[in-house]
Amino acid sequence: MRNTARYASLAAAGLLALSSLTACANDAASSTADTGGGGKGETVKIMVGGLDKVIYLPAMLTQRLGYFQAEGLNVQLLSEPAGVQAETALVSGQVQGAVGFYDHTLDLQTKGKSVESVVQFSHAPGEVEVVSDKAAGDLTSPKDFKGRKLGVTQLGSSTDFLTKYLAVKNGVNVSEFSPVAVGAGPTFIAALQKGAIDGGMTTDPTVATILDKKAGKILLDMRTPEGSQKALGGPYPSSSLYMQTDWVNGHKDTVQKLVNAFVKTLKWMSTHSADEIAAKMPADYSQGSKALYTQAIKSTLPMFTDDGVMPQGGPETVEKVLKSFNPNIKNAKVDLSKTYTTEFVKAAK
Repeated sequence: MRNTARYASLAAAGLLALSSLTACANDAASSTADTGGGGKGETVKIMVGGLDKVIYLPAMLTQRLGYFQAEGLNVQLLSEPAGVQAETALVSGQVQGAVGFYDHTLDLQTKGKSVESVVQFSHAPGEVEVVSDKAAGDLTSPKDFKGRKLGVTQLGSSTDFLTKYLAVKNGVNVSEFSPVAVGAGPTFIAALQKGAIDGGMTTDPTVATILDKKAGKILLDMRTPEGSQKALGGPYPSSSLYMQTDWVNGHKDTVQKLVNAFVKTLKWMSTHSADEIAAKMPADYSQGSKALYTQAIKSTLPMFTDDGVMPQGGPETVEKVLKSFNPNIKNAKVDLSKTYTTEFVKAAK
């Protein structure tokens, strides 16, 4: 389902001109996850920007808990290494939904695409800016980004967006540092260890592994609402299920069933421990260390909502972040009311 082995071999080869990693990510084949049921019911395809990332955990957890099937749906979960690729799959019509960052809905609106979040998983990014041990002495805040090579999952991804915002907010122009597409997991860690990047933005379980390997240190932690407030100035809705508005309007019954299932999962998560959540996930997601994976979930849990509702002020924070560095959005009028809907979460059981 994942490209871990393929990426690991690339990393072991010395990260052969890191641009090859970008090409690898672009060429990565989407894979279908275990549907978790008998395959009966209305079929919906959802692309996830990394099924094994803890920030997108509700997608697979909903499948494993049987909530899609209970709603009469046969949901096929597909995976791409980065959220921007999930966005591309949605816009091209390959899938009906995408699990990725809400900020893509604003970016797409400026490009003439009408896409909206129908259930909001989070009120914080769940992202962490890490630095390598070698660079930690001189790279102590985003003010030190100038001249640095900073890892992101993919150019144009939400990690790319947030890195650029942190730079601009701290007086560093986006042209004064180099974003490098290194994916997540083994490729990110290898880039950090080999000095191909000085630091970068990533999520759990990659963060937990970096700390365990003593390959780097945390510079900024945005896995909690407090961390989001400190770094970004407000709640930052990130992980969500977003869909093309025309499709939503034409399939409201199906969308309601999807949202019912996800809201039920979010409520379940809010009343269960990280150990209990980890026990429900596919065994290979722990990458050989159940304890480390459980810790990754525990560290990231604060980012999730318990009702799927868009946090108050969240869309405005996202718009402020994007306008700070993205000329397309800075010079455009974004209608935030069209980037999300609470119609379905309010009606969810």
